[in-house]
Amino acid sequence: MLSIKQAALSVGFDACGIAKAEALTEDAEFMIQWLANSHHADMHYLERNFEKRIDPRKLVPGCKSVIVVLMNYFPDQKQISSAPQIAKYAYSAIDYHTVLKAKLSELEKKICELFGSNCISSDYQHSFVDSAPVLERRWAQRAGLGWIGKHTQLIHPDLGSYTFIGILMLNIELEYDSVIPARCGTCTKCIVSCPTKALEDSSLDARRCISYLTIENKNDIPTEFQSKLSGCAFGCDICADVCPWNKKWAKQNVHTELIPAFDMLNWNSEAWKQLTDENFSLTFKHSAIKRAGFVKLKQNIEVLKSKE
Repeated sequence: MLSIKQAALSVGFDACGIAKAEALTEDAEFMIQWLANSHHADMHYLERNFEKRIDPRKLVPGCKSVIVVLMNYFPDQKQISSAPQIAKYAYSAIDYHTVLKAKLSELEKKICELFGSNCISSDYQHSFVDSAPVLERRWAQRAGLGWIGKHTQLIHPDLGSYTFIGILMLNIELEYDSVIPARCGTCTKCIVSCPTKALEDSSLDARRCISYLTIENKNDIPTEFQSKLSGCAFGCDICADVCPWNKKWAKQNVHTELIPAFDMLNWNSEAWKQLTDENFSLTFKHSAIKRAGFVKLKQNIEVLKSKE
């Protein structure tokens, strides 16, 4: 009989693990202090649904198991280095949320064929891709898919950290995977390489993070950080790019759904500067880049231009 993990691979995921649904007490303690220190910046949604965020059984009543899947997104081609940089997760023409949700739906059907339709909670959302109060990276770690590195990202031992995470919550008990011990050792390359010093003690201060500043931040980028964006116009991969695990293990993805948006990777600085609202809407209609919006992206590009 096809297993859940085999089913996950058959629909196009690159890895799958299973964790027991239980309260994340250590994460709860960390988040209380992290929020108290305002390290979440203006992302106030992180303050809401705290109990559900730290216990999946309160998010999905009846939940007993957390299925975690990974999808490699490391690209086979990168942007021109002198152009305004876009985080690799947003290269694809189709937003990764759309891609993963479709695959999770396929996986759910296969799981229901294995265990019956009662294995899922039909009255509650139980499939997640960055869309609910779920600590995805912690559940990936709990499911034996890697460890959370000092850059706060999941590191899979065979894929590195360029992976999307999808979650399915089931109301049946299963055999659970063992946790992989952290393997970062004494390495601090990610911490040292962060231009804005957003990383400290395996924690992220979003107020200083380039990804936050260029996407989530609704205000002007603070003057103190404008000269430290390192060419980033949407998101940032600096801490991941320097990680030895990515240098050694990150491999090109084979997913046709993640084909880059038009010829974006070949655009030079001038092409990005000349981008119009109309062309933005056409090129990035289904892309994750639309999350920032045209005005925010252009503002970021102007900041980069002013600091050249």
